[in-house]
Amino acid sequence: MKAAVIGIGLIGGSMALALKEKGLIEKAIGVDNNVTHTTKALELGLVDDINSLEQAVQESDLVILAVPVHAISGLLPRVLDLVDRQVVMDVGSTKAAMLEVIASHPKRSRFVASHPMWGTEYSGPEAAVKDAFAGRATVICNREESDKDAVTLVEDLYTTLGMHLVYMDAAAHDVHVAYVSHISHITSFALANTVLEKEREEDAIFELASAGFASTVRLAKSNPETWASIFMENRENVLDVLNEHISQLRKFKACLEKENIEYLAELMANANKIKRILK
Repeated sequence: MKAAVIGIGLIGGSMALALKEKGLIEKAIGVDNNVTHTTKALELGLVDDINSLEQAVQESDLVILAVPVHAISGLLPRVLDLVDRQVVMDVGSTKAAMLEVIASHPKRSRFVASHPMWGTEYSGPEAAVKDAFAGRATVICNREESDKDAVTLVEDLYTTLGMHLVYMDAAAHDVHVAYVSHISHITSFALANTVLEKEREEDAIFELASAGFASTVRLAKSNPETWASIFMENRENVLDVLNEHISQLRKFKACLEKENIEYLAELMANANKIKRILK
């Protein structure tokens, strides 16, 4: 089987690497508008060839869309126009908007919407990681709208990569990822900006920052283009969770202003319940 990987960054590069190492594909064909990315991906052996979108799709059995989510809605109909027998899948962080765009496309059933729940704060093909997806979850959305053989192929790929499968409709997926993924990133960006605004001594940040601070702001190193795209694509859900987050911050602020240590401890004790879920 040959695969076209459209977008050879962190996720696309890691996916190509994983599929090749597991022997699931014999050839990975890269497509990327960034010449630096294509050169590096070839150099690192993530892909075996670089080609145009049209040629790559024509030569492939599987097409993987790994471009920023704002670009998928425009790219996906073009790819489906080129498809005959091929299976098309994406690895994006939002789903509802893209599925709405192709709802009436005659080749809609050749597409499988998926979201492997893995990533790092780094970007580009040089950030690709071996065994990136093992032990992680991947979400498959609206599988009833895809051909059975297409879904089976994608399920088998992810299972072989060591992932466990979760099924959701697109709207539910976008709500849940806003709460468990997107808010973490936006909070990290905001915290980094807060510290950079208030603490002007870079040496002090470097010398005094604890492991807790470093882990909390780790996501602030993430690619701005990628995450601005995700926030905007899922903005209604992100706004909802952001409003709740701001409400929670106000509670902590009020406790400090009113010197209410009992309620402050209560808020933190309630937060400790997350230990039952995340161990």
